[in-house]
Amino acid sequence: MKVAIYARVSTSDQSPALQLDELREYCQRRGWAIVAEYIDHGVSGSRDSRPELDRMLSAAKRREFDCLLVWKLDRLGRSLKHLVNTIADLEALGIAFASLKDSLDLSTAGGRLLFGVIAAMAQFERDLIRERVLSGLAAAKRRGRIGGRRAKVTNLTMREIQYLRGQGLSLAAIGQRLALDKATISRALRGI
Repeated sequence: MKVAIYARVSTSDQSPALQLDELREYCQRRGWAIVAEYIDHGVSGSRDSRPELDRMLSAAKRREFDCLLVWKLDRLGRSLKHLVNTIADLEALGIAFASLKDSLDLSTAGGRLLFGVIAAMAQFERDLIRERVLSGLAAAKRRGRIGGRRAKVTNLTMREIQYLRGQGLSLAAIGQRLALDKATISRALRGI
């Protein structure tokens, strides 16, 4: 099996040597041929873009390897959602995935089952977050607050606000006419 190794350390004073030594030894024991090593050195896992991860994903799309091997799951994914999506992308390309320290090998039936559980947990987490956001917005609406992102006041809207204010309308009346909340109108007027 042609294997690519991905390793990452968060700071430049750390060394990926421990990860690489154990990953290389594991490949040797399994009889896997390492065709590429991708190492993000001094790159936080929370960053959207990691040069070597991006390069590895490009190589995966070209099917340059059959399996991606990482030392631990947290070396690959910046969040559970990102991890699940990355592994699902690899699976869609026909590339197996294995995590040495997590004893996860998606080239086996047991590994695929475990990944299914992980993916279900990620979906559950997304659903819970969505439910909390919607509940919060509904509660705010019941209290008379408009939830969601702040409305953006354009130049045209600003002129309308100024005109209506000049006509003696209250902030509430202006808000009702322009479908804006009083706080947005007040912020816009303070910004003049």
